[in-house]
Amino acid sequence: MPTPRMLLVLSENWTLTGGRADLPAAVRWAREAEDAGFDAVMVSEHIVLGPDAAAAGIMGNPRDYALPGNQDPYTPWPNSLLLLAAIASVTSRLRLAAAAVLAPLRHPLLLARELGTLDLLSQGRLVVQPTVSWSKDEYDALGVPFARRGRLLDEHLEIWAKAWGPSPLSHDGPHYPFQDVYFEPKAHRPDGPRLWFGGQRLHGPVLRRLVRYGHGFHPLGRPTSEDLQALKEAMAAAGRDSADLEMIGGTQAVFPDDRSPADLGAALAVIPEQLEQGFTTFCVKPNQFIDDPEGVGEFCRDVMRRVEALTS
Repeated sequence: MPTPRMLLVLSENWTLTGGRADLPAAVRWAREAEDAGFDAVMVSEHIVLGPDAAAAGIMGNPRDYALPGNQDPYTPWPNSLLLLAAIASVTSRLRLAAAAVLAPLRHPLLLARELGTLDLLSQGRLVVQPTVSWSKDEYDALGVPFARRGRLLDEHLEIWAKAWGPSPLSHDGPHYPFQDVYFEPKAHRPDGPRLWFGGQRLHGPVLRRLVRYGHGFHPLGRPTSEDLQALKEAMAAAGRDSADLEMIGGTQAVFPDDRSPADLGAALAVIPEQLEQGFTTFCVKPNQFIDDPEGVGEFCRDVMRRVEALTS
């Protein structure tokens, strides 16, 4: 059985810090995760939240994952790329996953500049998961048409691919046209940072982007066997091998009530089954299992001990 790679989710851990965005603590946790043997950390983003953040009712247990419409609009969401840059400065091996990067809310050249700089700063450790997200209120606040978000993301991806290539570059697309611009420096790799794609469903646009640009598949929840077969067939049709995709799974926290953390052993028990399905990288969010902000380092070591025992 292959050795799993463990990823520490650093967003949404505000129950560990009294509801505050304690960014120095997040940087410390990342360094402790690297020391414990974790492969990566992940930070997600929102730029603003509106009333639709809680449209489906706020999550029962505040340790749970933030999902579309289940979170308090006061939830802190610091800038993910700045936080990852701080983490890059105190780590040497840890991969930096910028999850849920809301690409359509920026200009693609500006975002490519930020991503490329962070990838250079970290010497190729950056992973980017671009998405269109779900909050119309967020798009309205920034003056970006919500209905066009998928087309905007597609144009971002096209422009990023050009940006990592030779200068000068031009683009005559409908949303971001430009001519003969020089984009220097490039990212660390000739083809840019690693790109993950995922979502609640492996539907047409997500599958199309994953096949064309993706280095990893990060579903929200557990994909069906039909989803995985569709991915394999679409990759093969494009001349790609689905075995080359990094497959990102997760742990399943079951809370006994709305006030208590979940049992770590039960959550990690799903890893062997996912390994057999081809998943190799597994996300775990510390505040789902502990309440002590000073205990994250020991938590990470405990996770690695348990995972080794499960898969040896």
